[in-house]
Amino acid sequence: MHTALPLPALDPSVDHALRLIVSGASTEETCATDLAAGPWDFDSRPGYGPGSSMGDVIPTGAPHQGELPAAYRAASEDELDARIRAAKQTLGDRVVVLGHFYQREEVVRHADYVGDSFQLAQAALDRPEAEAIVFCGVHFMAETADLLSRPDQAVILPNLAAGCSMADMADIDQVEDCWEQLADVYGPLDQPDADGLVPVVPVTYMNSSAAIKGFVGRHGGIVCTSSNARTVLEWAFARGRRVLFFPDQHLGRNTAKAMGVPLEQMPLWNPRKPLGGSTAGDLQDARVLLWHGFCSVHRRFTTAQIDQARAEHPDVRVIVHPECPMEVVDAADEAGSTAYIRRAIAEATEPTTFAIGTEINLVRRLAAQHPQHEIFCLDPVVCPCSTMYRIHPGYLAWVLEELVAGRTVNRIEVADDVAVPARLSLERMLAARPGAASA
Repeated sequence: MHTALPLPALDPSVDHALRLIVSGASTEETCATDLAAGPWDFDSRPGYGPGSSMGDVIPTGAPHQGELPAAYRAASEDELDARIRAAKQTLGDRVVVLGHFYQREEVVRHADYVGDSFQLAQAALDRPEAEAIVFCGVHFMAETADLLSRPDQAVILPNLAAGCSMADMADIDQVEDCWEQLADVYGPLDQPDADGLVPVVPVTYMNSSAAIKGFVGRHGGIVCTSSNARTVLEWAFARGRRVLFFPDQHLGRNTAKAMGVPLEQMPLWNPRKPLGGSTAGDLQDARVLLWHGFCSVHRRFTTAQIDQARAEHPDVRVIVHPECPMEVVDAADEAGSTAYIRRAIAEATEPTTFAIGTEINLVRRLAAQHPQHEIFCLDPVVCPCSTMYRIHPGYLAWVLEELVAGRTVNRIEVADDVAVPARLSLERMLAARPGAASA
């Protein structure tokens, strides 16, 4: 009887892959060779950083990061790793480090918890002794952690330039203007009809600013995640004739379509056009008003990539994130959140070939964690989320060592006038349960 030899370990580091590409040692392609450089090279420039879509225009006044001290910029990967470990050991229970699934491997290895944005915000609640919560993610995620954490806990974002282009696509002024235009079409938006339903219920994806969550909370709305979007839409339809869904049109469209809402009843609201680009008649017939927003990472996935994967791997199992365009979700075998994707791979009992349509840091990490399967990213081009990639071990070492020195830098705080209604919208989400939409 032969003992099976262990499979060679896969390197999950996207940073290593990018360096090999830039050096010419790899035949893989990348969307931007500048991704191999330190993100501090771009902190002073307006924009989302290398790899972002040319169509993603960062808002004026978006947070920017000051210069990272030279010692961190010059340190090697091993040196930064050692400094982070030493700082964490010194701080002990005083600090908790949260790492999003889409973070680079060199950061995730230091996280006390790894998850999606809401899982991480909840994880912070499990560490009440922590004085500081270092959130390795993007700006809206740190805001959510601040909303759910205690007032005396400091939420720290290692690089203030780590924003989110999709979250920025729903600007609070544009949303307020949209709401006023809808009131002109539907009448008072807080007045129920004979069936007890208001004209519109606002629903925002977790990937939105605290200001947007606050708007939703003030107007009887609710927050959703990619895992519970259907439950949240059921909750909203039990209270309103229509839903205004933002900022991601694709999650809204894919979820509502799966619930049986016809596409013609889901007009797109373009905030740069009167009535969002629709007629008053279109808006009267609408069930879901989809904000003109999207995730640049998930918009990279195409049906052609799925066709190519099936041609090269006839038995491939294609799973994509519901932020992907509708035609990609329809062509895939399955669509689901990051939690769904991870669970599907973990529960596959036989060696399986998976083509995954989501951010490449997570895909490569899953491939390394499950070597019995063949797991690859649908998009063959190495192109991580440009803003998640702004969190570098150098910034993590810096904020931790500042805490050791008794200084808190890059603290994220949400003002009370926004925080109170924003928490209300999150509490409604937590209270919503499948099958209990009208409760």
